[in-house]
Amino acid sequence: MLQAGMKAPDFTLNDQHGKEIHLSDYLGKKVVLYFYPKDNTPGCTRQACAFAESYAAFQAQEVAVIGVSKDSVASHVRFAEKFNLPFVLLSDPELTAIQAYDVWQEKKMCGKTSMGVVRTTYIIDEEGMIEKVMPKVKPDTNAAEILDYLAAR
Repeated sequence: MLQAGMKAPDFTLNDQHGKEIHLSDYLGKKVVLYFYPKDNTPGCTRQACAFAESYAAFQAQEVAVIGVSKDSVASHVRFAEKFNLPFVLLSDPELTAIQAYDVWQEKKMCGKTSMGVVRTTYIIDEEGMIEKVMPKVKPDTNAAEILDYLAAR
């Protein structure tokens, strides 16, 4: 797992509008980069909606919110439209950023072991350094925990 104090790996992925996004585009701005398993699943939907509900608070602090999963651009379009998600969703079907951020891991569910995205959030500072790592976050409280962390700084 990447650690606080490390340089955040740069990447180039397409957002839900098909636009190429580079993490380096956000230099000079704090970024909440959250990795989630799959669009339109219960936990991922709750997490995305919590970020959407808190989006004004993130904007007020000039913090960008970016969600990443291996879903397609088309899936992200439907997900963003269905739940009015105002932030960037990046499609990573080749697992480029997912593997660079070490969130593609073995998971156990119902006695079966498989590889998948472990729900993880990184806070990246204005210089592109990892400020905080939040592994195995809870979908319902992740956005609020980040806002609490930012307020305490």
